[in-house]
Amino acid sequence: MDLTVTGWALALLAAVMVGLSKGGIPMAASISVPVLAMVMDPITAAGLLLPVYIIADMFGLWAYRKHFDKRVLVIMVPATTIGIGIGWATAEIIPERWVTLLVGVIGVLFALNALLRHRFGARQEARVAPGLFWGTITGFTSFVSHSGAPPYQAYTVPLNLPKQVFAGTATVLFSYVNLAKLGPYIALGEVNWHSLGTALILAVPASAAVFLGVWLVKRMPTEIFYKAVIWALLLISLKLIQQSVMA
Repeated sequence: MDLTVTGWALALLAAVMVGLSKGGIPMAASISVPVLAMVMDPITAAGLLLPVYIIADMFGLWAYRKHFDKRVLVIMVPATTIGIGIGWATAEIIPERWVTLLVGVIGVLFALNALLRHRFGARQEARVAPGLFWGTITGFTSFVSHSGAPPYQAYTVPLNLPKQVFAGTATVLFSYVNLAKLGPYIALGEVNWHSLGTALILAVPASAAVFLGVWLVKRMPTEIFYKAVIWALLLISLKLIQQSVMA
C-alpha cells in the first residue's frame, strides 16, 4: 500500500493505539480508525488494521493470560458473534457514518452518566440480559469500524472489576472478536494481499505498544484508571460524533 510521509506517521500512531488497547487500555483502539481515516477511507483503514490487531492480540493474550473474568466472557462471546454476523449481513446496507454516530452517542451518554452518578465501590456480578445486549452491539460496531470499546465499557465499567481483570477481559474478548472478523473481512475484500505488507510493518510498533499498555495499567491507581477510561471514552465518542456529522 502506497502511503505518504504523513500517511505513514498517522498509520504508526494508529498502530500504537492498537497496541495500547491490547495492553489493557481498550478505549485506545477507538482512535485507530479515525486517525487513519484522515488519509484513507474508513473501510480501507479498518481492513488494513485488522491483521495488526490480530498480531498484537497474541502479545496481549500472553500478558493477561491469568487476568480475566470468565463469566463476562461466557456471556459476551456468543453475543459478539451474533453482532459480527449482523455486521457482515448488513455491511453493504447500513452506511458506516450512521454506525459511527450510534457508537458516539452511546459512548457520550454512558460516560456522562458514569461521571455524574457512578461511584467506584464493590464488585458486581455480570448479568446475562445486559451482557447479551451490549455484547451484540460490541460485535456489530467492532465489525464495522473497530469501535467496540464504548459498548463493551458500558457493560463492564459498572461491574467494578479489578483493573487488571477489566483490562484482561477486554483483551481476551476482542482477540476472539478480531479473529472472528477475519473471514468476513477477507470475503468482503477488506483484507487483501495489497495491504498485508503494510499491516505487517505496522504490527511491529503495535506489538511493542502492548507492553507499554500493560505497564500503564499496573501502575495506575484503580479509581484513576477507571476515571481515565471514562474521560477517554467521552472524548473519543465526541470525536466519533463529529466524524459522522462531517462525513
